[in-house]
Amino acid sequence: MTSRSDETGSVSSSDGFEAFVVAHERRLRQALTAVFGVDRGREAAAEALAWAWEHWDRVAGMANPAGYLFVVGRDRQRRRFSNRFAKPVFDVGPDHPEPWCEPGLAVLLARLSDRERVAVLLVNGFEWSLAEVAELLGVSKSTVQTHAERGMAKLRAGMGVTA
Repeated sequence: MTSRSDETGSVSSSDGFEAFVVAHERRLRQALTAVFGVDRGREAAAEALAWAWEHWDRVAGMANPAGYLFVVGRDRQRRRFSNRFAKPVFDVGPDHPEPWCEPGLAVLLARLSDRERVAVLLVNGFEWSLAEVAELLGVSKSTVQTHAERGMAKLRAGMGVTA
């Protein structure tokens, strides 16, 4: 990979990758955190971005590179651990600087299906639009809405909250 502009002034591959990271890293990390929990989600995002750097010429030409890297991070993380179906860990408490939810919610989130949890966290927790989640996951907006609604219903029921 080159690291500077060439004589024609075109942007180098590393400049394109750096711009991609600035634009997409946070959301990729949020999405993978929704699947795996905080620590494994961050690790999965880092692995996906490392893979993207190694294959940037291929990734740069994709229609939905962030969605592709979501799948790369998810699949690599699942292959890495022998217990593919381990529930994600959402740490809340005095040791973590981000106690962003009711402590009982972490357990209930872990009980949701991956699809429900991703939809709930991205739409309701991270304030993504249905369209943004749908694009990342490669599904329709109505599918995201259905998963988010089902997940929220389960969370409300588990916490004894009526809508």
